[in-house]
Amino acid sequence: MTTSETKEYILTLSCPDKRGIVHAVSGFLTEHGCNILESAQFGDTITGNFFMRVHFKDEEHKEDGLQADFQGLGKKFDMDWKIQDAAKQPRVLLLVSKIGHCLNDLLYRKSSGLLHADVRAVVSNHRDFEELTKAHQIPFHHLPVTPENKLSQEQRLLDIVEEEKIDLVVLARYMQVLSPELCRKLRGKIINIHHSFLPSFKGARPYAQAHARGVKLIGATAHFVTDDLDEGPIIEQDTVRVRHSLSADQFTAMGRDVECVVLARAVDWFLRNRILLNGDKTIVFQ
Repeated sequence: MTTSETKEYILTLSCPDKRGIVHAVSGFLTEHGCNILESAQFGDTITGNFFMRVHFKDEEHKEDGLQADFQGLGKKFDMDWKIQDAAKQPRVLLLVSKIGHCLNDLLYRKSSGLLHADVRAVVSNHRDFEELTKAHQIPFHHLPVTPENKLSQEQRLLDIVEEEKIDLVVLARYMQVLSPELCRKLRGKIINIHHSFLPSFKGARPYAQAHARGVKLIGATAHFVTDDLDEGPIIEQDTVRVRHSLSADQFTAMGRDVECVVLARAVDWFLRNRILLNGDKTIVFQ
């Protein structure tokens, strides 16, 4: 457990794969008085890239030197890396429209201590969940969207992200298509829950599409948002088995339970620095 005397950190890195990376990283941490608590790594033989996540304890209180000293190692192996305080709660912004099961689930997890997040605000284009948000003592921003004001409201959204120093934006069933410009500005820090098992049944009413096709499994997909609709790197997916006797509405009800779980997992993994981007895919150290 992290204490005021001994701090814990998480190192994540990606780089071209070559011999000696794990040895160099573990040696660096040992030399700096750190004890490794958890370590995971993956070498992608297709792309030739290497990925690593290390959770460690700074037992000799050399915090000031860790960041500066690691720069040389990072340069040697051409790493994209970061060292973050494991105790710090990332700052999160939740977006929702008129369907609130995912929002309610995330707020409950936060209030119960199950989500390692500092939820700074909820943004919605409707007022349906204003009271729910305020009941959790979280600021609520009503940003109604029309074709005429879409770009200005997106700018307001970006202003909130900047003002609150947001680390992660979560689309908790926010039913607006974001502009390519906004997607690019928030690349790698915005997660969406899609109520379907992508890449099948994209777009609107996926459960109705699935029902019409007579599927036996329905599911949900959490993915990073890109300017290519519903094509961003997939983080987590899950399914539930359905029967031919169920209606499309029953499909929807069952699917919403899956959506909550899938989104919560994806958000939790992001908050704990367990997700690394690998081109159009993700590496998830669960």
